[in-house]
Amino acid sequence: MDFNVVVVDDDPVILDEVRRFLSAENMKVTCLESGALFLKYIEKNTPDLVLLDVLMPEPDGFDTYIALRRYEDKMGLAHTTVIFISGDQNADTEEMGLVLGASDVIFKPFRQDILIRRIKNAIKNTRKIEKLTEEATIDMLTGFFNKAKGVERVSKLCKRKKGALLIMDLDSFKLVNDLFGHKMGDSVLKAFAKVAGRNSRATDTICRIGGDEFLAFFEDVTEESALEAISGRINSQLVSEASRLMGEDNGIPLGVSIGAVMVPEYGTDYDMLFSLADSALYKVKQNGKHGCRVYKDGDESDENSAEDRHFILDHIVKTMEERNDKDGSMLVGKESFIAVFRFLMRYDRRFAECAGAILFELEAPDDDGGEAMKSAAGVLEDILTKELKISDVVLPYSRSSFFVMLPRCDEKEVTEKAEKILNIYSAKNPGTKTGLTYVYRML
Repeated sequence: MDFNVVVVDDDPVILDEVRRFLSAENMKVTCLESGALFLKYIEKNTPDLVLLDVLMPEPDGFDTYIALRRYEDKMGLAHTTVIFISGDQNADTEEMGLVLGASDVIFKPFRQDILIRRIKNAIKNTRKIEKLTEEATIDMLTGFFNKAKGVERVSKLCKRKKGALLIMDLDSFKLVNDLFGHKMGDSVLKAFAKVAGRNSRATDTICRIGGDEFLAFFEDVTEESALEAISGRINSQLVSEASRLMGEDNGIPLGVSIGAVMVPEYGTDYDMLFSLADSALYKVKQNGKHGCRVYKDGDESDENSAEDRHFILDHIVKTMEERNDKDGSMLVGKESFIAVFRFLMRYDRRFAECAGAILFELEAPDDDGGEAMKSAAGVLEDILTKELKISDVVLPYSRSSFFVMLPRCDEKEVTEKAEKILNIYSAKNPGTKTGLTYVYRML
């Protein structure tokens, strides 16, 4: 058995005895005489199991175990399987070891057959759990994290790491399925996963959040030029893979569009950062695709173009339509466009009602330093939450815009609500230089 086992005990006799027992089973054994040595060892090694003596000079086995778990959690590492060993044969020691979370507690002196069996069982159970965990968190087609695990991981990274949050969307992928079939579509997705993997590092996180849409966090990538280089390589290599799979004359303009936002430059809240990266992705899609854009202030709106604002509103609705999951739970939350849209669409289908959407945008002067915009956004949010009905939903889309969804409203009611908000905003901000505009559409 190719098991890597570490034995931590201050008694050299015990170390020699356990080494003989385990070596006879073809296990690789590392013997350490203190908890301090073990904690240094674990920084560069990943054993399958640790036999950890409880009664050692400081740190004792329990303190060493706690320090190990803190280190693993800090570094985002899986927990190492630990079995406590002790010459103090009492129930309190056994109970404490199991309460802390160890896999087992074994008392000295050892019987070789029992020691070996318990080690094998502990490692077998750990690997079974790891397999079940992997099946629950990995997208089996691409090998990346699935949406649930990926979003959870990226959300945590945004709060404690600097880098870039990316949304990667395959261009013209639907044509692959339409012209070559879904089996070829799966092959192209696997090829993209291989390409993306080659162009990322062990510290980067990539997950699949939709059919051909991927989320990523590239740690410590803070330069736009670095992302552009990554985008160029991914696009070039994906085209080569597509030609290999479908032929040089496949006729499909396959590529990857990437929207990105720098973290923590634009905050640490995942929902807001995703929205900003999505705005940057929209710009790529509207300007030729097959490229990368890093979010900059104003990407979510164009203050001088009503036409662009309509494009943005259409884009928000289109994005939610594409991500709508008819089988999912009907949750409504302030930060979740998807959940709100799912709720309204179900309601509309069931009761044959109309629904409307309004995008309110604040326009501040260039020389306000951001303070006027921040103040105006607070005033507008307060108005929206107080003046609209309890069935209406307000979602902050960016620092200068709010997306409002209105169930059971016809076009006349939608425009009347929008004008009412504008009038109240003007009354609460007499003489303000921060203007308010809106665009709307019926759903």
